[in-house]
Amino acid sequence: MKKVLLFVFLSFSFISFSQKSNFWEHVQFGGGFTVGFGNQTTIGISPSAIYNFDNGFALGTGLNYLYSEINDFSTSVYGASLISLYQTNFGVQFSGEFDYNFAKQKDQFGSINTNFPALHLGIAYNQGRFAVGVRYDVLYDKNKNIFASPISPVIRFYF
Repeated sequence: MKKVLLFVFLSFSFISFSQKSNFWEHVQFGGGFTVGFGNQTTIGISPSAIYNFDNGFALGTGLNYLYSEINDFSTSVYGASLISLYQTNFGVQFSGEFDYNFAKQKDQFGSINTNFPALHLGIAYNQGRFAVGVRYDVLYDKNKNIFASPISPVIRFYF
């Protein structure tokens, strides 16, 4: 609960730090999504908002939700994130994202609730409002994390 309150405080602090009249001209909304069907069904959405500084840096917050189902086993994951991006002049975008996730796993025997942090460091190719790349979770612990790997793809878009 303390971490959620800290996240909310940082979000409001981030929005209120600028008293400039053109604040909203630097804000972009967007995020990413995940869809997969077959032996495993996966559906996820992660809306976010970032503030673009004049020097290539962007800072923002986001929410995420992921649902995955394999046979009688299902997982629901939800969380919040702090996002930092740096855009180079040659189309490469570096990212750092701190996520805190809560997961509920269910099967025919019952359910298990877990929570875990993630610190993703990534690199992506950025073309306009769209970026695609890869990220690595440096806090990954296979005994506490529900994801199979610390490496994950990045597909990001902002308007």
